[in-house]
Amino acid sequence: MLERLMPTADGFHDDFDAQCATTLAGARLFHELLSDYRDVPARVEALERMEHQGNSVNHLALQRLHSAFIAPFERTHIHALLSRIDEVLDFTLAAALRLRFYEIPASLPEATHLSRLLVALTEKLREAVRALRSLRHPEPILSGCRELKLLAREAKEVLRAGKGQLFKSGADHLTVLKWKEIYDAITSAVFKCREAADVIEGIVLTYA
Repeated sequence: MLERLMPTADGFHDDFDAQCATTLAGARLFHELLSDYRDVPARVEALERMEHQGNSVNHLALQRLHSAFIAPFERTHIHALLSRIDEVLDFTLAAALRLRFYEIPASLPEATHLSRLLVALTEKLREAVRALRSLRHPEPILSGCRELKLLAREAKEVLRAGKGQLFKSGADHLTVLKWKEIYDAITSAVFKCREAADVIEGIVLTYA
C-alpha cells in the first residue's frame, strides 16, 4: 500500500526541483543583465516571465500539498521551503524592476558582484534541495547548507562595501536612494536563500 502512495511523495521533490530551476534561471538572467547592461526593458521582461513561471510552479506545488495523502516530510516544512525559494525569485525580480523603473543608466561593480553571488547561492540551494531525496545521507545536505551560508555572509560583506562606496561616490541623493532600494532587494533575495538553508537543516535534523 505504501509503495503505491510513494510516487505522490516523490512529486514534491519534483516540485522543489522545478521551483529551484526557475529561481536559478531568474538569478542568471539578473546577473547577465548587470554584467552586460543593455536592452534593460526587454531583459527585465524576460525575468518577469520567469517569475510568472515560478509562481505557476509554486501554485501547483501548494495544490499538491493540500490534496496529497502522503508527503516526504512535515507539511509546514514543505510550505516554508517552497515559499522561501519562491521569494528568492520575487526579490530578484523586484531588484530588476527598479533598474527599469528608475531608468538606471549603468550597473555598479558591487551590484554585479552581488548578482554573481546570488547565482552561486541559488545553485547551492538547488543542490541542497535535490539532496533531500536522500535524507538517509544527511552530511552532504548539511555541508551544502554550510556552504550556502558562507556565500550569504560573503554577499553581506559585498553589500556593505557597495553601500559604502555608493555614499562616498558623490552621487546625488536621488541616485543613492535608487541604488539603496536595489541593493535592499538583492539583499532580501540573498537572505531568503539563507532562510531556505535553515528550513533544509530543520528537515534534516528532524528526519535524518
